[in-house]
Amino acid sequence: MRILLVEDGPDLADAVVRFLRGGAHAVDHAASLSEARDALDVAVYDAIVLDLALPDGSGLRLLRDIRASGNRVPVIIASAHDQISDRIEGLDSGADDYVVKPFDLGELDARLRAHARRADGDPAVQLRLGDLRIDRGAARLFRDEGEIRLTSREWALFDALLASRGRVMSRRALEERLYSFGDEIEGNAVEVYVSRLRAKLGARLIETRRGLGYLIP
Repeated sequence: MRILLVEDGPDLADAVVRFLRGGAHAVDHAASLSEARDALDVAVYDAIVLDLALPDGSGLRLLRDIRASGNRVPVIIASAHDQISDRIEGLDSGADDYVVKPFDLGELDARLRAHARRADGDPAVQLRLGDLRIDRGAARLFRDEGEIRLTSREWALFDALLASRGRVMSRRALEERLYSFGDEIEGNAVEVYVSRLRAKLGARLIETRRGLGYLIP
């Protein structure tokens, strides 16, 4: 999942980025409204974590612009403003959720994953795929009660294909799910992760559409 974090506090931003990247997410950080707008102009996000008090204006202005453009990306406001009136204004402006600082990073991650699942049209946490049992909430896979361990990038690619089940995802779209701005991307990275997943989960699980991309049918 690719996430945009809009937060001007360097310490909090660093903590959130480190935690979410450790959970197999690609995270881009913007410290201002202008940086956030630049990021939104060039990347597609699965979720946004949005502070309200930014150096060049209120995050609500960005939120309203996002919704006015027709973008339905899940947005979680993360703010020190803890009054009920602040929460109501944020939700009425188009936010999907509102957490008050300081917040638990694990809870934030869980909320992000839940909103992303709903946005994909499948809020289910426990899934079956052939003989695989999938726990999307915990990012774990099982076969015959034995766990199949995936690296963070392997899980990120698998979950992206699972969220788009039945639809082809191009290599470019998968790269955008796996990597943040500034990450070095090897030319065959997606192919390598697909090969690893096939070795662990079965050769037929992920299909190749030559010239188009990959899918889980």
